[in-house]
Amino acid sequence: MNIYHVWCNLKESRRDLEFVENLRAYMEYLVKSGEMASWRLTRRKLGFGPAELGEFNITMEFKSLHELENAFGDVATRTGEVEDLHRKVFMMVTDFRSGLSRDFPDAERVR
Repeated sequence: MNIYHVWCNLKESRRDLEFVENLRAYMEYLVKSGEMASWRLTRRKLGFGPAELGEFNITMEFKSLHELENAFGDVATRTGEVEDLHRKVFMMVTDFRSGLSRDFPDAERVR
C-alpha cells in the first residue's frame, strides 16, 4: 500500500467541523471513483507532536502508484466536481506539508 500523507493547520480553527465535512466529501469522491483505497483524518492530541507538521494529518491509501497518479491526474484537471471539492478543502488549510510512504517490506520484495 502506498500512503500519501498531508499535514496541515486550519486558517480558522473554529471551522474545524466544516473542514471535516468538506474533506469527507472530497475523499469519498476519490474512493468512489476507484482512484483511492481508503483515507483517514487524525488530529494532534494535547499538543503532542512536531509543530512544523501541523495539527491535522490526512492519510490516503493507494494500492499502487498508478492509482495515485490517476487521482493526481483527476485533481489536476481543475474542472468539474473534483475541483469544487478540492477547492473547498484547500481554501481552509495553511502550512501544507506532504509525504509518501509505503508498507514495508513491499509485497514485491524478494526475501
